[in-house]
Amino acid sequence: MKYLLLFLLILTSAFQGFSVPLENIVSSGHFETLNAGEMIIKTHFGDTSVDISPRNDTLDQVITAAKNSFNPNIIVETLYLYKKPVKYFSGSRSWNEEQRTGVFNQTLAISTLSGVQYYSASRKELRTFYESSVVIDDPWTKRPLPDPVFTQPVSTSLFARQKDLTFGDNIYRYDYTASGDILIFTQENVTALSVGIFRVIGRGNLKSIFAVTDCGDSILIYAVSMVNAALFPGMKERITGSFSSRAEAILKWFAGRLDSELYN
Repeated sequence: MKYLLLFLLILTSAFQGFSVPLENIVSSGHFETLNAGEMIIKTHFGDTSVDISPRNDTLDQVITAAKNSFNPNIIVETLYLYKKPVKYFSGSRSWNEEQRTGVFNQTLAISTLSGVQYYSASRKELRTFYESSVVIDDPWTKRPLPDPVFTQPVSTSLFARQKDLTFGDNIYRYDYTASGDILIFTQENVTALSVGIFRVIGRGNLKSIFAVTDCGDSILIYAVSMVNAALFPGMKERITGSFSSRAEAILKWFAGRLDSELYN
């Protein structure tokens, strides 16, 4: 009987707790930087390495599969630590299933990306990232749908129509993976992306991965954008700066969603 009770206790704990200590999944240097409230951004040219991704087998598999599916020549990584309000944690307590589902549904809130702004280093001003953003039924009929809401995290996919001031009006596919201590979604361009008259990113040549990990008193947010782009003169710097600024905007958007919709 005591072994059965022990087994049930372990099983219950495994179901309720999904947190992992931050120091277990990032380097000591990154740990200090993140706890100081700083965002970490790393850019790679001409290679497929990633340096700052948190240690997680599922995330490693998703990143590797994305890299192997095409030949990226620019990779931009971003790492950010969202500190939960004190009333939502106690010691090392992780998110419960309700909070975990709430976080998952915020990653699905595609329509709330409309109007999000980012700082353009080249223009030295704030610019609108997505002028419009909406979930659609498929890439052909493009009928708008409400943002999906789930009663628990699941593996699922959706299409979105998103118009931004750099690449115009395009269709993207989003794939979601829920695996215990981590929630992951990937974005892939279904249509080719152009800047003015120049096609710079072919279909399927942009993949962005967004991973959320509960760390007890905080949530670690990691984003990596991989792109194979036509690098016309001056385009390399423009694309790199754009993706760095956009990654920062997305992370701040998500933190804002957590503040307003979940941890308020």
